[in-house]
Amino acid sequence: MANPPPLSQAVGYGVVIGLGFAFAFFMILTTFVLKRYNYELQTSEMFSTAGRSVKSGLVASAVVSSWTWAATLLQSSAVAYNYGVSGPFWYASGATVQIILFATIAIELKRRAPNAHTFLEVIRARYGAVTHIVFMVFGLFTNILVTSMLLTGGSAVVTTLTGMPTAAACFLLPVGVVLYTMFGGIKATFLTDYAHTVVILIILLMFAFTAYATNENLGSPGKVYDLLVEVAKKHPVEGNAGGSYLTMRSKEGAIFFVINIVGNFGTVFCDNGYYNKAIAASPVDALPGYIMGGLSWFAIPWLAATTMGLACLALEGNPVFPTYPNRLPAADVSAGLVLPNAAVAMLGSGGAAATLLLVFMAVTSAMSAELIAVSSIWTYDFYQTYINPRATGKQLIYMSHMMVVAFAIAMAAWSTGLYYIGISMGYLYLLMGVIISSAVLPATLTLMWSKQNWYAATFSPILGFACSLIAWLVTAKKESGELTVATTGANNPMLAGNVVALLSPVIFVPVLTYAFGPQNYDWVSMKAIRRGDDHDLAATANVDLELVPGEHVHSSAQEEEEQAKLLKASKIARWMTVFMTLAFLVLWPMPLYGTGYVFSKKFFTGWIVVGILWMFCSAFCVGLYPLWEGRKTSIRTFKSIVRDLSGKGRAKPPVTEGQGTGSPPAESVDEKTKEG
Repeated sequence: MANPPPLSQAVGYGVVIGLGFAFAFFMILTTFVLKRYNYELQTSEMFSTAGRSVKSGLVASAVVSSWTWAATLLQSSAVAYNYGVSGPFWYASGATVQIILFATIAIELKRRAPNAHTFLEVIRARYGAVTHIVFMVFGLFTNILVTSMLLTGGSAVVTTLTGMPTAAACFLLPVGVVLYTMFGGIKATFLTDYAHTVVILIILLMFAFTAYATNENLGSPGKVYDLLVEVAKKHPVEGNAGGSYLTMRSKEGAIFFVINIVGNFGTVFCDNGYYNKAIAASPVDALPGYIMGGLSWFAIPWLAATTMGLACLALEGNPVFPTYPNRLPAADVSAGLVLPNAAVAMLGSGGAAATLLLVFMAVTSAMSAELIAVSSIWTYDFYQTYINPRATGKQLIYMSHMMVVAFAIAMAAWSTGLYYIGISMGYLYLLMGVIISSAVLPATLTLMWSKQNWYAATFSPILGFACSLIAWLVTAKKESGELTVATTGANNPMLAGNVVALLSPVIFVPVLTYAFGPQNYDWVSMKAIRRGDDHDLAATANVDLELVPGEHVHSSAQEEEEQAKLLKASKIARWMTVFMTLAFLVLWPMPLYGTGYVFSKKFFTGWIVVGILWMFCSAFCVGLYPLWEGRKTSIRTFKSIVRDLSGKGRAKPPVTEGQGTGSPPAESVDEKTKEG
């Protein structure tokens, strides 16, 4: 920004360090309470799977939180600024579909490999070590790219709003996350995801009501509409119907949509974090959790970008805008600074503070999921598989903790390097699919198609990756004659690379499968994946392992009942995904795109109202519903705390006796899994 930052560096350090430590303290306290009253001993299984017992409301809020990166808010606002109303819709629909589709994979994973900790264990169970290592590389590429985006986008906003050095922001943002993730494992991720999601929803609704109801320069959808019409006369959008910001017909917007949908297949289907959450969900809650999460998430980028991206355009010609009288520089747009500039223009330093809090929440909650994803790959797929197959629970926990710290430090250093060489969040967002999407189809078919053979699974991702790099760089070279950050980051080269990455395995997989003979896999080896052995941890803590959530051994009758429920959920998931995909990608947007309709004032107002109502539904699904769902456990835990503090309870934790807080052990296992 041309002007001095709206907030002081002290505020930046206060939020980044202070809030980080506050969350860490809260999670350490919660972990203690869950251990004392709910039998939730921090075993290696509990650390990475939360006892495989999380209910649908928390799964939904965790999906929303994991998918609400810095890019969700910042990149979506940037495409709204560049392409108008089509940008936010393409962003939201192009990234919701993957979550809905992933629900099918989540069910199949729980059905076919009930004891898995990561999706890579499933790859190894079916195809062996070489294929396992190939997918491990793609999985880690995904985690590195996502974390890079979180830190580059987050640090750019912190620097812009407070003047804090970017390198300091990159290194300090992960500190609190590392602490609470180490102490609480994936359960801490679920609980902080919930808190972060609620805060994000409240701030975004505040922004929407400010822009469309109370702001003196905007104040209503009609006023915003009039200002956007004026902006289009001064700066018409090339490739948009009538040069308008108020149409779904946008050539560059449509190219972004394809890049977005392709890239996001990679970041969902190759990110172990989403499989972690599917594994942690209880069998009956995985499907509703993912469907609710996907639908709730849709409103976040759609409303956030329709509000902040368009407010930025509408206010650029107003003296309240930070760069007035100049437009926002293209480099700032790519760096994700549309939303913070709009917030400062609308609400001054209050808007800057709200944005800082918003971005802190988005970065830290998504980063926690990435830390767990990488630590579980390191612990189960590398350490336990290739270094110490007889690892004890204590050794597995130690390895998980070590990797959480190591990955955070490495990514802070890497993101600082990206900043100094001029790679922005927007560039990384477009690049994702080029690097990782060639692994999507082979990974999916590992769980969905019995005929895919070893050659197809092993070589398709590698061949696809080579083809996508060639398509991306050759297109950039042909278009502009040179390879620079600017030319390789343009829409057409990224489009070519992304599409080739996702679709080339469509050719490679069947050709390799039928050339070398189909596998006809029987799914048995996936069921043989074993859980971590936590008897040493239970013995040290003097706990009956059977009472720890997720450690209870199911009878064959219980397992059959569980499989029947999963089979039913699998059928529902397939129909749901077909319907939702058609609705979001074809039935809703295509008529508006095909006709080249330019929104009228009434239609635009209705568009905004639907967005706000949808956001309220999201707030109910991921804000209120998890509280209702966990009410029994919360009340029981609260009563136990009161008894303990008043001296009526036992001095020692109940777990040492192997007894509950008034509930029989069998119930404890099933019901005490939800957060306190």
